[in-house]
Amino acid sequence: MRLVPILALMLLSACSRSSEVADELPNSSLAGAPREAMPETRIEATLARPVTIGEDGPRLDACGAMGQATRVGPQGLSVRSAPFAEAKALAQLAEGARVHVCTRSIDQKWLGVVIPPPATEGAAPTDCGVREPVDRKQAYAGPCVSGWVSSAYVRLVAG
Repeated sequence: MRLVPILALMLLSACSRSSEVADELPNSSLAGAPREAMPETRIEATLARPVTIGEDGPRLDACGAMGQATRVGPQGLSVRSAPFAEAKALAQLAEGARVHVCTRSIDQKWLGVVIPPPATEGAAPTDCGVREPVDRKQAYAGPCVSGWVSSAYVRLVAG
């Protein structure tokens, strides 16, 4: 009968150990970080997912379609750093703004876009580098703003 209290104490001591998931992941970027430095939600996180170009292969344009912002309202359409609503807003698109559509999220709710700057009178339009083929699929690193927009507010106009 002495065994029962010993087993009860062993069970209680096993249950009393508390640790964070990040502490158990030695390769995690959060391992060893002070608790106040770790984000609680995606809203606080600084996650970013670059827009991928060249998904259609080396014989087609780096971004295969052109889209236009539609039904965006007075606030405009937010261009985000990753394909989810809580990601950091990088820019706003006005009604009718054109974008190069380069990729889609797996669930098709987000489009990875490259945004050409507005044309200025007398100046040549900025070449974002997505109207010609690239040799492989890669993250966009050109001169124009890139990010993610909700596919519900973009109408494809070419491609």
